[in-house]
Amino acid sequence: MNPVSSQTSQNRIVQTKQIDVKQLWDDALVKIELSITAANFKTWFRDTYIITIEDGTVTIGVPSVFVRDWLQDKFNTMILKTLRDLTPHVRSVEYQVAQRNEKKQEANKNQTINAALPLEEYYVNKTDNLNPKYSFETFVIGPYNALAHAAAKTVAEKPGITYNPLFIYGKTGHGKTHLIQAVGNHIKKTGKKVFYVTSERFAVDYFNALQSGTANNFKDKYRQYDVLIMDDVQFLATKEKTQEELFHLFNALHDNNKQIIFSSDIHPALLAGLEDRLRSRFAQGMIVDLPAPDIESRAAILRAKAAQNSIVLYDDVITYLAQSIEGNVRELEGALNTIMCQSQLLGRTLSVDEVKLIIKNSSRPRKTLAISDVVEKVARYYDIDPASIYEKTRRKEVVKPRQIIMYILREDLQISYPAIGKKLGGRDHTTVIHSCEKIKECLKQGGELEEEISQVRMLLK
Repeated sequence: MNPVSSQTSQNRIVQTKQIDVKQLWDDALVKIELSITAANFKTWFRDTYIITIEDGTVTIGVPSVFVRDWLQDKFNTMILKTLRDLTPHVRSVEYQVAQRNEKKQEANKNQTINAALPLEEYYVNKTDNLNPKYSFETFVIGPYNALAHAAAKTVAEKPGITYNPLFIYGKTGHGKTHLIQAVGNHIKKTGKKVFYVTSERFAVDYFNALQSGTANNFKDKYRQYDVLIMDDVQFLATKEKTQEELFHLFNALHDNNKQIIFSSDIHPALLAGLEDRLRSRFAQGMIVDLPAPDIESRAAILRAKAAQNSIVLYDDVITYLAQSIEGNVRELEGALNTIMCQSQLLGRTLSVDEVKLIIKNSSRPRKTLAISDVVEKVARYYDIDPASIYEKTRRKEVVKPRQIIMYILREDLQISYPAIGKKLGGRDHTTVIHSCEKIKECLKQGGELEEEISQVRMLLK
């Protein structure tokens, strides 16, 4: 085993334990039954059971599509909370339509899970915000990302010397976060101090420091690092004070040969509201595009991800997925996760016809949806009045659904920021941008929100 593999193994497997999935679900059902009416419990939870627990995701078998959709729509939050109360290693819940197989369930009764730390701490290092799963070893190289990968590798080998700063731009799901964090994880092994932060988190930290009179502490904190990685820098385009602070921080780090890495969804020259002096600083080093993967690269990504997860995919399945899912690595991974779960459930490799059905049932919302349809579905999911989405209110129970609506309208339906703001109560486009960036940042941390948005998308099909 090479040193990198050994390190990865040590990072990922600290301690394991056996868990009785049948007993876990029985205990959960007892708590759930006490929280809802007898009629609801009998109707929706009869013939449900845990199929698997893998990487913190509990897959629950349900008898029909109707039950699946209802549990996702009405009871998912309660189910997730109940399971987390029983074991701290649950991150999310998924539902699969399946008939109970007593023999298979008995064979899988005891499953091994990581028990060393809560999974959110296990995946992200709280001191540097780096996720150990993002490495060069797991980054699939293709013609579309070869230049960005080569630049990142050069920076990782010679930080602060070549390509400083490194600026990588591309749309959501193209692999920016993976690549810039891979640089950080590589340099971190040499003993240098690395810190990853989103631009929004940086802005919030700066604002809080000003409010509390601790601006000097803020400056000292960020100047201590050997490598600073800032994700989604486009969020700062309209924040003059924060841009000024970033300008001075950039100079302090760069003058001391400390490596700086940025990512954005567009080229810095096209960032409206960005100060010229910052734009010129970004241009000092290397600016590289990370475009959408071509069809051959998508096929290569699928093969690599399947091998990493020990799943077999037929060639015609890989071809179909590569042709039907365009441009977004995250969507490829999401489809692969769904296929993997179904394959494990059935105990065999899936045919291309079965995969086509799975992809059809888990596709994104159709682009012909009206904005009012999205508002109504999301409001119903979160059990709030749809009219409240349009109101000038900051109530917590309304803000989150509204931000999710804005995110889906932008990411899935490609509606412009100004149009979204106008339709949702006449809000300014900067408010919409902030909401979308907020959701993106939360999704990068994993957890419950990712599952909620997945379920909302299913309701919008």
